[in-house]
Amino acid sequence: MTTHNPDITLEIRGNEQEVAVIRLSRPAKRNALNDGLVLALRNLMDGLPSSVRAAVIDGEGEHFCSGLDLSELKERDAGQGLQHSRMWHAALERVQFGPVPVVAALHGAVVGGGLELASACHIRVADESTFYALPEGSRGIFVGGGGAVRIPRLIGTARMTDMMMTGRVYNAVDGERVGFAQYLVPTGQAFTKAFELAERIAQNAPLTNYALMHALPRIAEQPSDQGLMTEAMMAAIAQSAPEAKARVRAFLDGKAAKVQKA
Repeated sequence: MTTHNPDITLEIRGNEQEVAVIRLSRPAKRNALNDGLVLALRNLMDGLPSSVRAAVIDGEGEHFCSGLDLSELKERDAGQGLQHSRMWHAALERVQFGPVPVVAALHGAVVGGGLELASACHIRVADESTFYALPEGSRGIFVGGGGAVRIPRLIGTARMTDMMMTGRVYNAVDGERVGFAQYLVPTGQAFTKAFELAERIAQNAPLTNYALMHALPRIAEQPSDQGLMTEAMMAAIAQSAPEAKARVRAFLDGKAAKVQKA
């Protein structure tokens, strides 16, 4: 299944608990992002069927995404630049605060806007070919797709400052160590692992996944007393759902799997 934009594709896999596979499809451009692709991603997230319970974002070819397509970079005044950045913000917000959890399958270049896209996803799986960079600093520009907010929450402000000031590139091992990815797998295995995780996530109660996507990040930003109140309200709402009650009942009746040592 393809979208109206040939640079991005959508495939729905599974039966009862469906997983959307979203793939950037500009391999000749190392999946560099242009405005059309970013808008298509936003529209795709908004239009996912209600049967979809999780998604994987992948990149066709050797790279996940090499960032902004500089060949399409236009001269803008300050007002136009502000509006352009806000358009990207709206699109990537639909990844982070959209209808379903999103797992990124990272490989090759995860650079600039590609790293901003990856940081908007909820879980990141990197293979050993992955490398991370923010070359905007050496090009006289600044991140504009939400990276200044999301990336420091993964690796810290000091590391992001270093990357942009010095052009530092992180390899896959060091990137996993500092927090770019939660999983590191052999080269060529990122999508397989990401899809496996998405299938597992799709089995969760939808309201629990919603709380983890929409409530948890906001709780983390609240003062502790407000965060605790938000947590209490979200816990009350989640446990009142019929599916939650059925799952707890199944556990108490010995019909649900117990947690095992990894």
